[in-house]
Amino acid sequence: MILHIPHSSNIIPDQFRNQIVLSDDDLVAELIRMTDAFTDELFTFQKSTTIRFPISRLLLDVERFADNTNEPMAKVGMGMIYTHTAHGRRLKRSLKAKEIEVLHKCYEKHHELLSNEVETELDVHDKALLVDCHSFPSQPLPCDMEQTMPRPNFCIGTDSFHTPLNLIQMCEQRIKEMGYSVKINKPYQGTLVPMKFYGKEHRVASIMIEINRSLYMDEKNGEKKDSFESIKEHIQTLLWFIWKFEKDVSLNGNTVALNCLN
Repeated sequence: MILHIPHSSNIIPDQFRNQIVLSDDDLVAELIRMTDAFTDELFTFQKSTTIRFPISRLLLDVERFADNTNEPMAKVGMGMIYTHTAHGRRLKRSLKAKEIEVLHKCYEKHHELLSNEVETELDVHDKALLVDCHSFPSQPLPCDMEQTMPRPNFCIGTDSFHTPLNLIQMCEQRIKEMGYSVKINKPYQGTLVPMKFYGKEHRVASIMIEINRSLYMDEKNGEKKDSFESIKEHIQTLLWFIWKFEKDVSLNGNTVALNCLN
């Protein structure tokens, strides 16, 4: 099992700071707003491999399609390279070709690392399961396509080709058993699959797990709540069931019985 954690970092390396036109205070606020804070601590599992993107999504979002014509969020200035904030303010100055090239190489390196890890899982186990790990704000952002309230405690994102129905059902059941509300593909949809395997390889499964930030952090100041450790334990329990699913079930796109439900 591979844990992909793309948005947990709030790091803006010094050499990139001058690309961003926000003041320091406004940048801090945008980082709190847009970072999936602490997901690298919440989504941990000893038996998995973790791939975490080390810099902020404000510089480069490795979850977006590289080609803006394929990326819906590019319409609001949030393609692979963000140009605008969540509220539609200008985020960056115009970048030079060399600066864009550096970001593209960083994107490619990350996806190559992820693809190689999936390839290793296929070579060793003849299957691979990727868990795309995120959090989301309790109130919709202006840039969000889904504005419905109230938002659930958890969101499960799926892909029609790469997310087995039984995996969706198992995750939904386990989340509800822990006392949380959950929706499928709301307020966010989809799950990451490396392009090398996307829509081609049924042995590669993927599911996105998103947690409402209000459960574990103060969304205004970005600090952890007292509930953080208990939320972490629940997520680790969910990851254990997902890991067991991978061990017990053939990831070939077929509907099969789940041993872990019994």
